[in-house]
Amino acid sequence: MRRNWKAWLYLLPAIVFLGIFMVYPLFDVLTYSFEEGYNFASQSFFGTGTYNYSYILRDPYFLQALKNTFIIVIITVPVSTGLALLISVGLNSITKVKEFYQTVFFLPYVTNTLAVGLVFMILFKKTPYSDGFINLLIRAFGGSAVDFIEGPYWAKILVMCVYTIWIVLPFKILILTSALASVNQDYYKAAKVDGTRPFRIFTRITLPMISPMVFYLIITGFIGAFKAYSDEVAIFGTNLNAAGMNTIVGYVYDMLYGDSGGYPSYASAAALILFVIVLTITCINLLVSRRTVHYS
Repeated sequence: MRRNWKAWLYLLPAIVFLGIFMVYPLFDVLTYSFEEGYNFASQSFFGTGTYNYSYILRDPYFLQALKNTFIIVIITVPVSTGLALLISVGLNSITKVKEFYQTVFFLPYVTNTLAVGLVFMILFKKTPYSDGFINLLIRAFGGSAVDFIEGPYWAKILVMCVYTIWIVLPFKILILTSALASVNQDYYKAAKVDGTRPFRIFTRITLPMISPMVFYLIITGFIGAFKAYSDEVAIFGTNLNAAGMNTIVGYVYDMLYGDSGGYPSYASAAALILFVIVLTITCINLLVSRRTVHYS
């Protein structure tokens, strides 16, 4: 009994911290989301109900942000995880200058997000003086220049997805290379003795052994992609609605502080919708992981 009290005493600071900064704000946001016509200055509202939810679900800006967020999630999470897995397997097979390549691949992770966004904007942006480096490559292969920053929607989504993959790839490579290094080499030696092909070794030994880390990266990838906002600002500027590239988090920020700001009830409703979406996808992934993830 004394040991239990001692354990709870050690956990008390963390419990208090989480309660104040995570649990309480969640209930506070839930309350705001049902208060109709809430005025932040006077701390008053004229009624309660589900109008805030019905409003944002009909708001074209929110629907556009929802569409953009889902496209980013669906494309970047599997592509970045797959690329990280391939690169990590390649790095794991290198004996010489392995640490050098690991450092090179990890550099984007420690680089400022806005700085990387500025570089991407220079690479893709079409100006009166230059078409950008990417357009120079496109023209070199016989194509026509495209304005990736202020042009068609598909071009802007393409830039956003490439940028997001570039940003998250180093962290995933770091995690997967560490996971690959921890795999027992006896399994590989036994497989080679039996004459097993490399692809079968990868699918039957490597992938199952590192599946917990792959699952971790998928879960955190989904959560991180749904919270996308600063990456879009780095490339398309602060007026994401005008660019048609806003996200759900950006929509929440705009409702609180942007040009259309001053509507905490709408922002709270949008935030809770995002919370429900992320929670649902996380639960689905947890159910799927019971059959696909192997814990040794």
